[in-house]
Amino acid sequence: MSSVEQKELNIRSIKERKLTWLYIEKPTSNEVEYLAQCFHFHPLDLDDVLSRIQRPKIDEYEDYLFMVLHFPVFDKENRITRPSEMDIFIGENYVVTVHCTGDLKPLANFFQECETDKESRKRYVGRSSGFLLYHILDRLVASGFPILNKVTQNIDDIEDIILTKPVPETVREISLIRRDLISFRRVVHPQIAVIETLEKEEYPFFKEDQDVYFGDIADHIRKIWDGLEDCKEVVDGLADTSNWLTSHRIQEIMRILTIIMGLLAPPTLIASIYGMNIALPGGVHTGSLLPLGILLALMAITAGVIFLYMRRRRYL
Repeated sequence: MSSVEQKELNIRSIKERKLTWLYIEKPTSNEVEYLAQCFHFHPLDLDDVLSRIQRPKIDEYEDYLFMVLHFPVFDKENRITRPSEMDIFIGENYVVTVHCTGDLKPLANFFQECETDKESRKRYVGRSSGFLLYHILDRLVASGFPILNKVTQNIDDIEDIILTKPVPETVREISLIRRDLISFRRVVHPQIAVIETLEKEEYPFFKEDQDVYFGDIADHIRKIWDGLEDCKEVVDGLADTSNWLTSHRIQEIMRILTIIMGLLAPPTLIASIYGMNIALPGGVHTGSLLPLGILLALMAITAGVIFLYMRRRRYL
C-alpha cells in the first residue's frame, strides 16, 4: 500500500534499514483492515485494537508480541488522571503503535522527532525493534513523573492550609486529591506486571539485553508506584487530621450552645412560672415595677451563678 493511501487511512510510517515503525492514531475499521492485510496478526488482537475496554496485557506469538498498555494523562478540567490506551505489535522488522485516543503527547512528539530528524531516526529506528520499543516505553513511563510531582505539590499545599482554611474547602481539596490518586494507581499498577514480563522473558527478535533495558523501565514504574504509595499514606493522614479538626470544631460549637442553653434555662424557667395565668406575688394584678425589677435581678443572679460554676469547673 502506498504512502498516500496510508495517509488517507491515518497511518504514518518511518523506515530505517530493515525496521519499520507504523504510527496509528484513533484507529477505525479501515486501519484495522489494513493491518490484517499487511500482517498476520491474530483476529482477536485486531478486535482488541478497536475495543476501548481492555486491561493491560502481553500476548506472545511465534513471530510477534501484542501488548495493551495504559499510560497516565492528566485531565485538567476535571482534575483527575485518566488512562490512555496504546496497543503495540512488535516483530523482528516492525513496530506498530496504535494510539486509541490521540492524547499521548510524548509518543506523538517522539514519532515526530524520528520522522523529521535524520540522526534521531538512525539512532532509534535504525537499530532493532526491541531498542525502539524500549525508547517508546521509556518516554511514556517518564511522562508519569511530572503528574506524580503535581500530585505531591497539591498534597504539600493542602498541608499548608489544612489548619487555616475553612473545613469544607479543605475537605473538598483532599477528596479531589484522593480521587486523583485512586485513578492514578489504577493506571500504574497493572503496567508493572507487563513491564516485568518484558524484563524477565526472552524474545529472540528483540536482539537486545532485555533485563538491562526493560529492567530500567521497570525500575521507573516501580518508583512511580512507590511515590503513589507514599502520597496515599500522606493523604490518608491528612484526611484523618481533617476529620479530627471537623470533630473538634463540632465539639466546640456544641459546647458553646450548651453553655448558652445553660445560661438561658433559669431565666426561661422563671419567666415561664410568672407567665402562668394564675395569681402570683408580683403578678399582673399589681401595678408596681418593683416586682419586675426583682424578677430580672433574680434571672441575672441565677445566670451569673451558673456562669461562675461552669467557670470554676473549667467548662469555659
